[in-house]
Order: sequence, then structure tokens, then C-alpha cells
Amino acid sequence: MNGALSLEGACHCGAVQLTLPSVPEKATRCNCSLCRRVGALWAYYEFGTVRIEGETQEYIQGDRTLRTMRCRNCGIVTHWEPVDPQAVTRHGVNLNNFDPQLQASVPVRRFDGADTWTFLD
Repeated sequence: MNGALSLEGACHCGAVQLTLPSVPEKATRCNCSLCRRVGALWAYYEFGTVRIEGETQEYIQGDRTLRTMRCRNCGIVTHWEPVDPQAVTRHGVNLNNFDPQLQASVPVRRFDGADTWTFLD
């Protein structure tokens, strides 16, 4: 990588490719009922700024404002996006689909989405 962090990632089988517009400033690990099950490490970007290629499948739950996207082939969660992009202007990308060096370069905040809906740090 010549010292530069790769901003390209993919699901396990490689069918869904993700390209970040920049290194994230921080990431979030959430313990809500969905996030703790998928084990995602979320980085946030303005909706539409991350290049996502490949076939995904959606899962919408709860208040129906976000859709969690996963690869149609291997089932790995790649990102979440707003159901209504006018109401929510960002989306989250699962950094676990990227090189561990990128993940290690980003400060991680813990978010209590299960109970208090606050950051724990």
C-alpha cells in the first residue's frame, strides 16, 4: 500500500465492492439488537458519496427509517442507508469489509443503542 490506506473494500465473496471518499474521522460500534448481531463497525458519510457496486439485499426494521444492506450472495452486511434520503442525509459503511489497517487507523466510539441511546465514552 506504500503507506497509503486503501479506501476500497468488499464483502466476503467480493460481489459487492465499496469505495470510500476519504478515511473516516471516527467509527462507531453500537450494541443495539441489530448491530450487536451483525458485529458492524460503522463509519458515516454523506449519502451518495460512497461508491457501492454489486447486488445487495435490504432489511428494514424498527421505525423503518433505515435499510441495512447485505450482499445477495454471501450475506455480509456492507452498509446501511436511509429509506428516505431527504429525511436522513448520511449512511453508514461497515468498516469490517476493509483492510484491518484502515480500521486500526480510526478512533472507535462505543454507542449504547440498546438502552440509553448515548455514547459510552
